Amino acid sequence: MIDISISKVKLLFPGILIAVIVAFAANFLGEHYGAPTMLFALLLGMAVNFLGDDPKIRVGIDFAARTILRIGVALLGLRIAFSDVVELGWQPVMLLVLGVVSTIAVGIIVARLLGGNARFGTLTGGAVAICGASAALALSAIMPRDETLERNTVFTVVSVTTLSTLAMIIYPIIAQALSLNDAQAGLFFGATIHDVAQVVGAGFSVSDEAGNIATLTKLMRVALLVPVVLVVSIAFRSKATKGGRKRPFLPLFLIMFMTSVAVNSAGFVPDSIADSLIDLSRMCLITAITAVGIKTQLKSVMEVGILPVVLMLVETLWLAGLVLLCLPYVV
Repeated sequence: MIDISISKVKLLFPGILIAVIVAFAANFLGEHYGAPTMLFALLLGMAVNFLGDDPKIRVGIDFAARTILRIGVALLGLRIAFSDVVELGWQPVMLLVLGVVSTIAVGIIVARLLGGNARFGTLTGGAVAICGASAALALSAIMPRDETLERNTVFTVVSVTTLSTLAMIIYPIIAQALSLNDAQAGLFFGATIHDVAQVVGAGFSVSDEAGNIATLTKLMRVALLVPVVLVVSIAFRSKATKGGRKRPFLPLFLIMFMTSVAVNSAGFVPDSIADSLIDLSRMCLITAITAVGIKTQLKSVMEVGILPVVLMLVETLWLAGLVLLCLPYVV
């Protein structure tokens, strides 16, 4: 058994090592230049795509893109506690649920109108509605694998990260133009901007109160990843086979995500350890998206075309418009 484990580690090590090195480089660039780390990871991974042609490296890259991804998603639950829901209140939570469900529905409908399929609409809609690149990776992990899944995932991550960065700049201007108070601005940012880092940036650019509310609201959206992934897993379960058998009713990483939320809510994990595990989760996700980039050729991403760009813009505008419309009745 030990020999088998050691041989497995030796098999996976070269590919994982490359993905980790590129991920750390992306993290360094993101921290020092203030740009989205996920986007750096994806672009750097695609720049060294040629490394994935080596079968000895490919196996480790595949492992990073799937298993390390799931570890990262599972640990995301340590960001969330049940007490956060109570603190936020039921009306904002209902608005978040409405925003997530309706945005995914709009994504599916518009994708079909544009000649795409429900799978792509669900992937992009979930990314826009919940937590950007992290949601895209989590949804991709439980969807049936075909020749377009990785290409669509890369496209979604690039697009949602770009849109999130633009939103971080534009939405505070909109909030000021509409004379939103700090609480309304914080809820608006947290309920609409795609990635956590950009939510924090937009919120605290207005005020500390707006930043705190935006962050808390965003964490509630991250919590909605659990029911969404569960529903999508059930919806595609009949098509998702592995070795001739259906996948488990509940993916293991989703069970671990819920366990992380429960453990964090109960206060079993000291803050210092929880912070370290959250950092590990972030690095796992960066490593995973780096591996996805290494597996992807730029040419295949360009083949997606302009219509998916329209799809994600529609989803983003729908979510922002819905939240702004409901905002006066919630805060």
